[in-house]
Amino acid sequence: MSQKQTDPKSVTVKGLSIIFENDDFIAVNKEPGMLTIPDRHDDTQVSLYKILTRKYGKIFIVHRLDKDTSGLILFAKNDTAHKYLSQLFERRKIEKKYLGIVSGSMPQIAGSINEPIAEHPVKKGQMIVNRKGKPSLTNYKVVEDYGIYSLVEFEIQTGRTHQIRLHTKTLGHPIICDPIYGNDKPVLLSSFKKKYKLSHGDLEERPIISRLGLHSHRLHFKNYDNEDFLLEAPLPKDMKALLQQLRKNKPSS
Repeated sequence: MSQKQTDPKSVTVKGLSIIFENDDFIAVNKEPGMLTIPDRHDDTQVSLYKILTRKYGKIFIVHRLDKDTSGLILFAKNDTAHKYLSQLFERRKIEKKYLGIVSGSMPQIAGSINEPIAEHPVKKGQMIVNRKGKPSLTNYKVVEDYGIYSLVEFEIQTGRTHQIRLHTKTLGHPIICDPIYGNDKPVLLSSFKKKYKLSHGDLEERPIISRLGLHSHRLHFKNYDNEDFLLEAPLPKDMKALLQQLRKNKPSS
């Protein structure tokens, strides 16, 4: 297998962390809190699409990530690549893996969540599990279990809005800091570290992470010349910091 990823580090270009690019597409490691495309109701907000358009001219949207989800996202550079990559997503011919930090311990080390998803009948932008919704399948595998939280790898077989966020909620283990489907409270070190003390000079504790703990980690696919692409985006600092502290303070079994 040939790995078509920049090695060993991504390239940062004025707010962009470019994992890989060629004549057909750009793979970007999106920062949490950044929009994929401009908000229809507020065109003044910064978005990846705007930044890339200024740098490359015309580009094409292939798929999207939620504003607070970080990680790997693709943009096409031409019509042919756009059509091909879009079809890969539509036909489920692309491997999509995410890393998420969930509350508590998952019911199994590995499993599947097969629950249809539909738009909420009243709350705009929110999704619900509904038997009349679109088929939605999420596979998961626990990477590390810390008791209070768990690091989980998700592979989505479908690409519904808020799929991982809603599916983990149905199990009773939502993604941390999720204001819609879980608890939006930030994670504090004092909540799991024994004998925690404020750092000298600090008047109040600063959260380790205060945004949705979900990251688009890997995309794996073949292009129209049958070249193999395995692209990975490293975890952002806030998720890495939380995992480091959880490992240091994990209760002994």
